[in-house]
Amino acid sequence: VHSNSVSFSSLRSLFARRVKENQPVDQKDPGWKLFGKVPLRESPLKDPKKIQKVESVIRPGEYETKSGRAGSGNPTSPRQSVRKNLDFEPLSTTALILEDRPANLPAKPAEEAQKHRQQYEEMVAQVKKRELKEAQRRKKQLEDRCKLEESIGTAAQTWNQEILPNWSTVCTSRRVRDLWWQGIPPSVRGKVWSLAVGNELNITHELYNICLSRAKEKWKSTAALFTETESEDVGSSDRESSLELIKLDISRTFPQLCIFQKGGPYHDVLHSILGAYTCYRPDVGYVQGMSFIAAVLILNLDTADAFIAFANLLNKPCQMAFFRVDHSLMLTYFAAFEVFFEENLPKLFAHFKKNNLTPDIYLIDWIFTLYSKSLPLDLACRVWDVFCRDGEEFLFRTALGLLRLYQDVLTSMDFIHMAQFLTRLPDLIPADQLFQHIAAIHMTSRNRKWAQIFCQVGDRFS
Repeated sequence: VHSNSVSFSSLRSLFARRVKENQPVDQKDPGWKLFGKVPLRESPLKDPKKIQKVESVIRPGEYETKSGRAGSGNPTSPRQSVRKNLDFEPLSTTALILEDRPANLPAKPAEEAQKHRQQYEEMVAQVKKRELKEAQRRKKQLEDRCKLEESIGTAAQTWNQEILPNWSTVCTSRRVRDLWWQGIPPSVRGKVWSLAVGNELNITHELYNICLSRAKEKWKSTAALFTETESEDVGSSDRESSLELIKLDISRTFPQLCIFQKGGPYHDVLHSILGAYTCYRPDVGYVQGMSFIAAVLILNLDTADAFIAFANLLNKPCQMAFFRVDHSLMLTYFAAFEVFFEENLPKLFAHFKKNNLTPDIYLIDWIFTLYSKSLPLDLACRVWDVFCRDGEEFLFRTALGLLRLYQDVLTSMDFIHMAQFLTRLPDLIPADQLFQHIAAIHMTSRNRKWAQIFCQVGDRFS
């Protein structure tokens, strides 16, 4: 019994001691962890003897200087004198070059210390120079942006107050054509496009709603989804079945914008316009590339107006020839293009001929999408501006401008690399630079203009 009482008492004292050890220490200021508060660790009490040992290791005078107790008799180190003359204290390893050597090594010679000071000052000066240059670049960029916004605002005011109210009388004037070339302000771009394209088909908003209703009925009745291989066998008598093919192509339309894909704000709008068109023109149906044209119009016009402009645009002779795959007409366009290609860029034309690079390899994609897939979107809109002014001729003039812009690069390539380059143009193309090259292209050959050349060439394929 005595041994049991001893063991129980010892156990009680052991558990009591462990409970005391496990009790949290009260903290006035809680610490912070990533997902909640945790108590701060209690900093250990400083031992005066240890502090005295640390002070003895520090170089004489350094501890007093750091703690603010330096006397007037303490000499100032060369490192400190250099840093006093600097405008700022760099917080980087660059300043380590000024540090003295450890006490167990020989001291720096005066010449080496001076050399290090000069090197450090040169490094600081280079950093300041880079920062100043970067600041000047940002300032210029901001000024250019402000000037651009101011010019766009002024141009928009001119279009709204002077041009659009008097469209029929001033649209062909020299001043308006010059403003057109400079680019239409985004706020009025859709309105100008609608007026320039026109509505020869006399499509109304009611007709769009009727076509859209038919498309929705067709979607409901279509159970199976056509594959891309099946779409090639769809005849012109049943082109409305291409409604389902639209879903496959919408996901590829401006994927970097993420607004036309499933769940995006303009997915249903784009789907509606393309579906309504396949019911409006079942003889044409849906063809790859139409989604890019419709998407650009949606970004600048209301839904019904975008459909009206879309249908009238595709009704133009050039677009209809390509979308209906009229081979003879397409060959006529290619042949006419080559006449002006040889006239403007004879060296590059000869290089293309030597490598058997024909226009269909790169022109089809450019014409099908009106450059909206091949060029950056803002640049493609500028091309559309002048295309609405000058018509199909400007599409081929733009192609020649692109070839002129990159002719030095293209002349050093073989067939494969030229085809790859032209079917995937650089992501960054300066708009002003491209339009300078387009302006340098002359659409006359032996005093014959585009329309005359096109008719003459067309006689060969008729």
